[in-house]
This record gives sequence, structure tokens and C-alpha cells, in this order.
Amino acid sequence: MPFSGGLELFGAQAMQGIEMLVDEVNGAGGVLGRQIEIIKADTRTDPKTTVERAQQLIQRDKVDAVIGPISSSSRDAIKSSIERGRKPLLYATDYEGGVCSDYISCYSALPLHYVDPLIPYLMETVGKKVYLFGASYAWPQKMNVAIRTTVEGVGGDVVGEEYTPFGVKDFATTIRKIEESGAEAIILTLPGADGVTFIKQFTAAGMKEKSRLAFLGFNENYLPGLSAAESEGIIGVSHFIQTLDRPESQDFVAKQKARYGDDVVVSYYVDSHYGIAKFFLEAMQRADSDETDKIMAALSGSITVANGEVTMRADDKHVDLNMLLFEVRDQQLKMQKYIGKIVAPSQCA
Repeated sequence: MPFSGGLELFGAQAMQGIEMLVDEVNGAGGVLGRQIEIIKADTRTDPKTTVERAQQLIQRDKVDAVIGPISSSSRDAIKSSIERGRKPLLYATDYEGGVCSDYISCYSALPLHYVDPLIPYLMETVGKKVYLFGASYAWPQKMNVAIRTTVEGVGGDVVGEEYTPFGVKDFATTIRKIEESGAEAIILTLPGADGVTFIKQFTAAGMKEKSRLAFLGFNENYLPGLSAAESEGIIGVSHFIQTLDRPESQDFVAKQKARYGDDVVVSYYVDSHYGIAKFFLEAMQRADSDETDKIMAALSGSITVANGEVTMRADDKHVDLNMLLFEVRDQQLKMQKYIGKIVAPSQCA
């Protein structure tokens, strides 16, 4: 996980879910008569360092599985190390799709999980003119291919598409292009601090009165960096939000608060990393073995985590997720529509 270098907030969120699951499993006697041990390795948000750390975990520490990293570039960088070492990689971040490996399992929202709920909602509630703005890397670009196809397929109009390198401090030119385009909705795929900076400048320019923001990947971690005026009305899609009014959701959040305190942030990163670890440890128990191939063969099935039943598919080792639409209201994520289970195409097809 990245515990430094820029994505450490998401690494810390992932650890919350993993630690809670391991505490529960160990408290119930462990797996195969043994206690589970967590070994932390910092990727420093750097693909090269991620490769070094993964090789250490496999060769020196003799781990049974590697959980992480966060970014697609780091995940892709260690794919060959994972496959050569024949140790499972458990990946639990939303991504652009396309990973197919006997040794990689993904608890991830794919483009279809976002696009199928979001585009009809925007067309019905906001408008048909859409501007796409994201960071210049694989996830935003592949997301926007799916978004454009869907928007145009339902009679909408993509009035602009633009990408920016990380670290830009002044978005005035982009904001002016958005205003001139007449966009009614902006779909943002600009994660982390850059997304926060853009929203601040977009609001300061008076653009929130002219266009609505839909931010893919938005979660509770962004709220402390935004004022009420800046965050109000942002539209998002997720498989879990902290305010979700379901018994399993409330129970999950309550357990997190009991462990980390009442002010803890419980985002979908916590849910997904808890879930992928649970799938793996239950598969190990079913296989009655710590042999990788036997565990991966036993991985498919269903569990309930923080939002209904989640199914791990045998063919591509990806999950079918229950999705929902939310808007930010009074600095909280509030569900607007519960979508339910979305089955994405096989990533091995």
C-alpha cells in the first residue's frame, strides 16, 4: 500500500478494512488453526518501489497473498512478479478494467458500474450536454471512452473532453473552456488533491450556478478539504457510503467507530479491502490449504460486507457490486437512488 508519496490517505483507509477483518478472524480462532499476520510494505506511491516491495514480500517474507496497491500503474508494474512468484494479488480499488490473471482478484468498480447508473441520472436530472475532464492516465481515458459511448447512445452530447497532468495549480483555462462549451454537466475523473483544487477554482469562478459536477471516485475523504459551498451538490456513484441506511452498513460503520473512534472516515476503500481479504481468507478455509492454486480455485462465492451480497465470479475473479447514486448535502454523502447489483462483462472475455 502507499503509506507515503501522495496516495497515503487511501492506503490508510485500506488498512482500516484489512485490520478489522484480521482482528475478527483471529478472534474467532484464525484460519487453518493459525493466526493471520499483517506485514506492511510502503509503495511510496511509486511503481518502481512497488515492484521492489512486492518482491520482498513474496521472496523474503513468504506471504500467502499481497493486498494492494492503489494505482493501476503500480498494479500493472507488479503483475509479472505476482505471476512468477505464484502468489495472489488482491486488488480492491476501482479501475479501468481489463485485468485477467490466474493470480489476481479484484474487488473493484469497473467502468460499467459507474456509467450505467450515472449517465441516465444526469440526462434526466441535469441535462444532455456533458464535458469530460480528467487526469492524463489510463483510468480517466478508458472511463471516458465508455462515458462518451453511453452519452451519445442516449441522445446526449459530449461538448468537450480534456486531460491534465498531475500537479497543475491553475485551472482557469479549462474552466473558461467549460463555460464556453455550454456544458450542463461536468464529469470529473481527477483524483486526489488536483480534484480538490479544481472544485475550489470552479466554485470561485461562479460555475456551480451554471453546471453540475459529477465526480467519479468521490468519497468521504474529500469532504474535509472542501467548504460546504464547494462540496454541495456534487454527484457521485459508489458501492458504499458511510451514511447508507442499511443494517449491514450501519453495523460496519459502528464496528469501525468502535475500533478507531467516532470521527473515523469509513469510505468504500475500507469496505472493498475488508471484502477482498474476507474472500481470500474464507477461500483458504474452504480449500483447507495454504497452497495458492487451491485457494484461488475456491475463491468464487458470495459474502455480505457493508452493502448487500457481493459475488466473486469464478471466470475472471472480479466481483458484482451493488451500486448507488449520491449527492453531497450539508457536507455528507446522501443516497439519491439505490441501483442494486450491476454485473459487468467478464474481464477475461
